Amino acid sequence: MKVTILYDNVAYNKDLEPNWGFSALIEKEGAPKILFDTGSSGKILLNNMRKLGISPNSIDEIFISHAHYDHVGGLSGFLSENDQVKVWVPPVFKGVKNAREVVTIYSATKIHEGVYSTGGIYGIEQSLCVETSKGIVIITGCSHPKMEDILKAASQFGEVYGIIGGLHGTPAESLEGLKLICATHCTEQKDKIKQIYPNSYLEGGAGRTIEI
Repeated sequence: MKVTILYDNVAYNKDLEPNWGFSALIEKEGAPKILFDTGSSGKILLNNMRKLGISPNSIDEIFISHAHYDHVGGLSGFLSENDQVKVWVPPVFKGVKNAREVVTIYSATKIHEGVYSTGGIYGIEQSLCVETSKGIVIITGCSHPKMEDILKAASQFGEVYGIIGGLHGTPAESLEGLKLICATHCTEQKDKIKQIYPNSYLEGGAGRTIEI
């Protein structure tokens, strides 16, 4: 599996533009290419993609974690470039226009072989879970639900190896045992997480690529 962070508050690749929000490209062998969230601005998202050599037309699907603007603000801009995508959305996000297909996810769901949604935990936010040779990797938008509930939801698909994405107010201690922690976007305890888990922690930022 390969995860490329396209949109984040900071830029790992200094040629890219940082901005408040999150988006990542998820590539797994045998599965469609999935754009996870779309950041705040379609213009910034598309410009960062072009600088990384990623064509909007290469994306097959979009997975929306939750309806906050910093995760869906770039959607209409992206769809103006490629409207031939399937969009997976939580029930709270309605009114997607110009996409080939829109599918609402109501509960934990297998969306492709080795690719799953936790479903909307508390009705707030869903995470994407991807099966790898090392275990399940969770992709999160903001982690608004409690981390223990996210991990519990993901563990139904297999042993959890790591997590990539925004961790909001997640207590650092709740990440114990994870072999990979890439804390991005809204993570409040990033410095503490780095300090406690130096062997697991990986810096994020727009342009960062993680291969597992």
